[in-house]
Amino acid sequence: MSRTTRRTPARRTALAAGVVALALTSAACSSSGDGASSNPTSSSGSASSAFQPQHKGGTLKLVAHAAAGSFDPQVNYTLQYWQLYQSMYDGLLSFKKVGGQESFTVVPDLAAAMPKVTNGGKTYTFTLRKGVKFSDGKSVTTDDVVASFQRIFKVSSPTAGTFYNGIVGADACLKKPATCTLDKGVVGDASAGTVTINLTAPDSEFPYKLAVPHASILPKDSPTKDAGTKPLPTTGPYMAASYDPNRQLKLVRNPHFKEWSRQAEPQGYPDVIEYSFGQTVESEVTAVQNGTADWMYDPPPADRLNEIGTKYASQAHVNPLTAFWYATLNVNMAPFNNKLARQAINWAVDREAVVRLYGGKNLASPACTILPPGFPGHVDSCQYTKGGGKTWSAADLAKAKELVKKSGTAGQEVGIVVQDDDVNKSIGQYLQSLLNQIGYKATLKPLSANIQFTYIQNTKNKVQLALTSWYQDYPAASDFLNVLLSCASFHPGSDSSINISGFCDKGVDARMKTAMTTAQTDQKSADQQWGTIDQDIMKQSPVVPLINPKIIDFTSKRVGDYRFSKQFYMLVGQLWVK
Repeated sequence: MSRTTRRTPARRTALAAGVVALALTSAACSSSGDGASSNPTSSSGSASSAFQPQHKGGTLKLVAHAAAGSFDPQVNYTLQYWQLYQSMYDGLLSFKKVGGQESFTVVPDLAAAMPKVTNGGKTYTFTLRKGVKFSDGKSVTTDDVVASFQRIFKVSSPTAGTFYNGIVGADACLKKPATCTLDKGVVGDASAGTVTINLTAPDSEFPYKLAVPHASILPKDSPTKDAGTKPLPTTGPYMAASYDPNRQLKLVRNPHFKEWSRQAEPQGYPDVIEYSFGQTVESEVTAVQNGTADWMYDPPPADRLNEIGTKYASQAHVNPLTAFWYATLNVNMAPFNNKLARQAINWAVDREAVVRLYGGKNLASPACTILPPGFPGHVDSCQYTKGGGKTWSAADLAKAKELVKKSGTAGQEVGIVVQDDDVNKSIGQYLQSLLNQIGYKATLKPLSANIQFTYIQNTKNKVQLALTSWYQDYPAASDFLNVLLSCASFHPGSDSSINISGFCDKGVDARMKTAMTTAQTDQKSADQQWGTIDQDIMKQSPVVPLINPKIIDFTSKRVGDYRFSKQFYMLVGQLWVK
């Protein structure tokens, strides 16, 4: 996702810090090892999974520079809101709401148990949990489940064509979303309380896909278009009382929520969660230090890192991420419809310089591949480093200039679209200078984080080069390669075209499908296939991997029980503020 990405997301798109080294040390802050913070204000509760009523209550105050657009869980593809949805919306399945490696484990959520899988892995039968209600008081029924899967296609969810295109009837729904029925694909039996999902082929990743927010179960009468700023009823412990993307999102307790599974959907601690937008990152840091805010979404700026790492070290939590920041190169527009021009950018970029701009080696490392280190399918490989090698060592400007000249694209204009925060702009300015240096006429186009991610996806905006990021939706190689670079993820003229480069190679597509099939019986072989696919895509250079980031969560003194999920990051609803 961009988290953004987030996945952001889909996943979180502004995690960076500035140009000085962070003074945080592993002794002073938490890591992702066990998901529990070493912060003395939070460690006292980290060992216990039982709800501790003495910490229930209070108002948790979150701050961010900008909102993340639509609040529709089947549409939004940013970590900023996926992080919140964990305490709001539920699917048939869920990732465990715990810290550490266990957070990648899928457990039953609105389903009473894990599905019965039959028909050679193509049929999943779920028994719906009884007694669950939406925040509007209506009971969750099999009709709601069926309608929710239809809605994924009706609202043109960003992952409709990649996560859910294997459901029987999905092809027709992708062609004509408005008339989507999935009549033989998702079948509800109200009397038995079951829902059966039929796939066209086995999919070893299908449980993961059912556990992310795009598969949230919503009321059957939900609008069949993006709900935008009008939040939909929830099933989890929180619901949205109001949402103004220019000002604030306010979450309150869902009066109809009763904890049915501590692993899937634990009850939350704060009574109210207030998320304020429109602040500068400087004011966010000050607010957390003063206790007028409890957590900041954006990365602390460079001039505050030393202060945070020394005076406030116990409130800083640093965790490595399976994610990458990258530049997208539009393969369907000049100059990057020329492979040599694309390869030139990969040779030219000084990834160490980008690491410094992001905040230094404590917060990022150079990236050469699409799949991040420590992720299924990753192979240490670096095709675009001076002198060769498995890891990045230096840029080769001479080679880059030679390729630009050879491509015949020298002198062409290139627009670079970035988010308007300091870190994204600084990296954008570096890329602008670099492109000018190797023979192009580059201009920088900063946009608000609230719109940049959708803007760069739409081909109508004619974006040649964009800076963005991707944070895993779930732990599988396809979530990077298939989602970001398959033909199915490219939708010209749409704000939901996550294949921003427009890269579509039928041969690579076929190999990705083979790898997904192999994973049914031999995950190790499948991962080897993905590693080769990653390297072969990099030869065509539709993207420029820049860095693999880490995340810093800066929390106030009163915050307790900090837990970091590898899947969805800090568990917001589990924080103590009382």
